Amino acid sequence: MTSATGQTAGQAPPLLRVRGLRKGFPGVVALDGVDFDLRPGEVHVLLGENGAGKSTLIKTLSGAHRPDGGEIEVDGRAVEIRSAEDAAKLGIATIYQEFNLVPELTVAENLFLGRQPRRFGLVDRRAMDAAARDLLKRVGVDAEPGRRMGDLGIARAQMVEIAKALSLDARVLIMDEPTAVLTTGEVERLFAIVRTLRDQGVAIVFITHHLEEIPQVGDRVTVLRDGRSVAQVPADTPEEELVRLMVGRSIEQQYPRERSKAGEPLLKVSGLGRDGVFEGVSFEVRAGEVVGLAGLVGAGRTEVARAVFGADRYDSGEVVVGGAALPGGDVHAAMEAGLGLVPEDRKGQGLVLGADVAENLGMVTLNKAVKGGLVDRAGQRRKAADIAKQLNVRMSGLRQEVRTLSGGNQQKVVIGKWLLADARVLILDEPTRGIDVGAKVEIYRLINSLTASGHAVLMISSDLPEVLGMSDRVLVMARGRLAGALEAEEATQDAVMALAVSGAHGTDAGEGS
Repeated sequence: MTSATGQTAGQAPPLLRVRGLRKGFPGVVALDGVDFDLRPGEVHVLLGENGAGKSTLIKTLSGAHRPDGGEIEVDGRAVEIRSAEDAAKLGIATIYQEFNLVPELTVAENLFLGRQPRRFGLVDRRAMDAAARDLLKRVGVDAEPGRRMGDLGIARAQMVEIAKALSLDARVLIMDEPTAVLTTGEVERLFAIVRTLRDQGVAIVFITHHLEEIPQVGDRVTVLRDGRSVAQVPADTPEEELVRLMVGRSIEQQYPRERSKAGEPLLKVSGLGRDGVFEGVSFEVRAGEVVGLAGLVGAGRTEVARAVFGADRYDSGEVVVGGAALPGGDVHAAMEAGLGLVPEDRKGQGLVLGADVAENLGMVTLNKAVKGGLVDRAGQRRKAADIAKQLNVRMSGLRQEVRTLSGGNQQKVVIGKWLLADARVLILDEPTRGIDVGAKVEIYRLINSLTASGHAVLMISSDLPEVLGMSDRVLVMARGRLAGALEAEEATQDAVMALAVSGAHGTDAGEGS
């Protein structure tokens, strides 16, 4: 078997082996006899739908969860991993999607937090900075050790996490969705680091939902489904076969857009501007229509969406919903008019993670569910149960904390609260980021049902094939302005990218015809 760099994945005995691993939570069997092995100097991709057991498996290997059964071996010896300290002693380090870094401390302080080199009882900053420089150089980060961690971007913060793992002499590096928030150039740099570490003998577990990344960086793939390991295949296995293994069925159409006849404009934005951020943005979204908003990172897409919804101010222009102009910067007025926003950061802005499914679904409609001065909680739960069933939210029950749901099911809950509120216009910002292909198709079908019932959807996505596959029209932003609009039949990747990099000034590019 040949790796992405042309090397033969070593046939050395497994460094790490999992046999028949089981783990359950109240009402849920997360792992049901998982088998998995990892060799020195290989990148082993862990693939599966949200809820397949990937997160539970890596949390078990990192000491966050204790298994209910099965066996974990390191160097051929059975081990118990009861804590993060146990994992570290065995050479296992995990880099989660949410970084374990302290923004207010320096880069060097983060790298050696809790184990700073000392001299005469005091922290030896010179020695710490020198060691930090060596580590940063190893992963190709050009940050100064004394720089504040919070001033680094996401890509460099991720490299610092990798450097921190290497400072612990990690032999096994687990990377959970490391490319989810990176640009194309940053992904390429990350892959270069991963290949270098593999060549140095580090064994890497790589979790991704981006199937096109697998042959670029992986050696082998283990597929999980419903808490079981169902297949182990080479990294160059065709995407169609990987999808079939993940979901247990073939997905005939990746972007199943069912187009509806466009009706009257439900959302009209005219000359919207915010000093230094975006200007002259005009477009409309009609009933039964999906309008995609594309552009490079930093083009102003999310900023426009938040201004339209009233979450951020704007300095000029007008937002009209259903024929009525909205006051700027007023989220409550936007919601009352029938606008809903599914933000790109669903955990930080779209959900209350410590609340249960029912509470999150009823969040928007809580003020309308009052009888005799008291909230009709029974009525709220009945409506929440109906929406959860409609969206096929996979959960143990309405009282399950939303933080424990998979990413795809969390996203359904965010969308569901707006369905419960009967939002006529839904703004979806990165609606499928960080969720698997099976859950993506469910979200796409939900979008189809919304437009078929006369709702309007404005969809922002960095996934260009998604924008092209699901949009009736595509608006392209560049440098804070609308560079152009393309009908579905003329929208190609080349056409969209040409507009995205052009910076052309079009103030009425998005008007419907």
